[in-house]
Amino acid sequence: MSKARAKKIKIILFDVDGVLTDGTIWLVPSSGPSPLTSEKRNSGLNIASGNIVEAKGFNAHDGVGFSLARMGGLKTGIITRRNSQTVALRARDLKLDIVYQGQMNKLNTFHKILRDSNVSAEEVAYVGDDIVDLPVMKACGLAISVPNARWEVEEASHYMTDHIGGQGAARDAIEYILSAQGKLKHAIDKYMNSH
Repeated sequence: MSKARAKKIKIILFDVDGVLTDGTIWLVPSSGPSPLTSEKRNSGLNIASGNIVEAKGFNAHDGVGFSLARMGGLKTGIITRRNSQTVALRARDLKLDIVYQGQMNKLNTFHKILRDSNVSAEEVAYVGDDIVDLPVMKACGLAISVPNARWEVEEASHYMTDHIGGQGAARDAIEYILSAQGKLKHAIDKYMNSH
């Protein structure tokens, strides 16, 4: 049943934390004067937005997966609740077609993507790991979870990747769809010939 759903997919969307990463978020203090008051500075807090750099770890296998998606004719994108310069850089590096950060209501964003891309819900796959992803997973054509997902997300999914988030899960999802569509070998050959 999930392979029949995968055959229809034109766009694959991903959550970021826990899917493209293992869910770890590094908050690193940056250099420079703190805009905090002396009272807050003396308390040991250094949480002003200008003094924190957020870092995330991404997997190179997933990067190749996004290239394969492009070679196979799939559009790719992310919908995430957090805003992160690190994610913006990674999205640009991966040449993602659709990037939505800071989205408190992912389902509204999903419907906007459908309208803007002129596709139906059944032509979109979504890869998630936590309960905030459930509304989109229940609305899309192919719901994919990762092994490190919450149990509610696993239950709502049509397919689960072999690898956990941040360790190749995105590549698994992309290859599953391309394989179901009979495009994986062609995408790999095209990728190899382009390098």
